[in-house]
Amino acid sequence: MPRYDAFLLVSFGGPEGPGDVIPFLENVTRGRGVPRERLEQVAEHYYRFGGVSPINQQNRDLLAAIEKDFAAGGIDLPLYWGNRNWDPTLADAVAQLAADGRRHAIAFVTSAYSSYSGCRQYLEDIERARAEVARAGASPPVIDKLRPYFNRWPMPSGRPPLP
Repeated sequence: MPRYDAFLLVSFGGPEGPGDVIPFLENVTRGRGVPRERLEQVAEHYYRFGGVSPINQQNRDLLAAIEKDFAAGGIDLPLYWGNRNWDPTLADAVAQLAADGRRHAIAFVTSAYSSYSGCRQYLEDIERARAEVARAGASPPVIDKLRPYFNRWPMPSGRPPLP
């Protein structure tokens, strides 16, 4: 089993205020030719909730729970977090891993299912972030992504996962 020196939480990201909404949606749809009018229509859904997506707070809560569980289990791994589409970005997280001298991280992606955008695209995002760090002259860590978990971990009901 590889020896890891860091844990990386990888997620989608989301706006944290009204001023973030359109730039966030532009990140999400970059290169797809989505008309500005459509972005403004989708933005209205975020504005109804103050321009805030719950995902970043959910990730903060998840990191706090992981930190607590790691401590209880005697696991001494520093935690990092990077998003595909908003701050903190995956590129910034990988740059921080490199700056901290981390060499081999284990990555947990919050998307539970196997699909292009829920699995393979995150692998591509990780490699893109590593390449960006390397272009900047640093040595990026190796990052191993955990398998999707939709049917691998016990469910809250206590029933075993599906085969």
